[in-house]
Amino acid sequence: MTENNAFSRQWHYMPDLPIQTSPLFSWPPNPSKIARWIAGSWFVIGENIILVALATACWFFFQPSLETAKTIELGWVAQIFIRNIILMFLVAGGLHWFFHSGKKQGQNRKYDKRDIGGSGKIYTFNNQLYDNMFWTLASGVTLWTAYETVMFWAMANDYAPVLFWSDNPVWFAALLFLTPLWISFHFYWIHRFLHWKPMYDLAHAVHHRNTNVGPWSGLSMHPIETLLFFSSVLIHFVLASHPIHILFHMQHQALTAATSHTGFEGMVIGDENRLALGRFHHQMHHRYFECNYGNLEVPWDKAFGSWHDGTQEAHEAMKERRRFGTG
Repeated sequence: MTENNAFSRQWHYMPDLPIQTSPLFSWPPNPSKIARWIAGSWFVIGENIILVALATACWFFFQPSLETAKTIELGWVAQIFIRNIILMFLVAGGLHWFFHSGKKQGQNRKYDKRDIGGSGKIYTFNNQLYDNMFWTLASGVTLWTAYETVMFWAMANDYAPVLFWSDNPVWFAALLFLTPLWISFHFYWIHRFLHWKPMYDLAHAVHHRNTNVGPWSGLSMHPIETLLFFSSVLIHFVLASHPIHILFHMQHQALTAATSHTGFEGMVIGDENRLALGRFHHQMHHRYFECNYGNLEVPWDKAFGSWHDGTQEAHEAMKERRRFGTG
């Protein structure tokens, strides 16, 4: 349940607390919790299923063949770039219009009561929205496309192993399930590295201009950070994969960066949260900086003492870590 204390009064809306991480790595294992978590992540209309469907549709209708990708040419690379631009505008732009500029949900389940889109010299073009859109498109989508180009070229030329459904359908499906876990595993360590002061000052400060976030904030990163962020896809040089896995992997990272920074818990239809979106634990990271470096799927923050579950007790513990420089 939400709390009524000094910490909770800093927020317009808080979800049920304490925030729960995935039970996959809890000890001793709890099979019923694990089953419920898998069902809630994969057997409802949510991000994972939508992204699997999107990656499959892109492969069949909006993707050059591996034969075409044997030689890097402007035509098919531009096709991928334009597709990714369109996807980002549909997701980040659509969510921004619905929640922020159009205010179609008002402040229902909005974490921070402040509007986004502030102005100031801290932002490129002196405007948060323009700043976020610029870095998302110029850095984010460009490097997203570059990574996909490299992976498809490598697969086409046998530098990266290729897996077809007919080779091993069980592993083909399992790899989709494992991809978000690997992304979460990788993200924590990259993110902690980016909070090392030299890297923070050089690159990560661009993303942290956003203490109050919106959909365009998610992929608003310095190119160095974007390069590190998307480097998780290089695992497919080791693990045999299909281009659908590459598309799912990259779209999962790029598009959920937008959805997870929406600033709202989800899309409410008929007084119910029908589509989970913004994550409160990461919203707290943008405001407090020194907590919740990772995602909920692989709870590294719990292991290394940087977890904030949204309770007053966790907030006091975070302030104590700050006091002694152990955050």
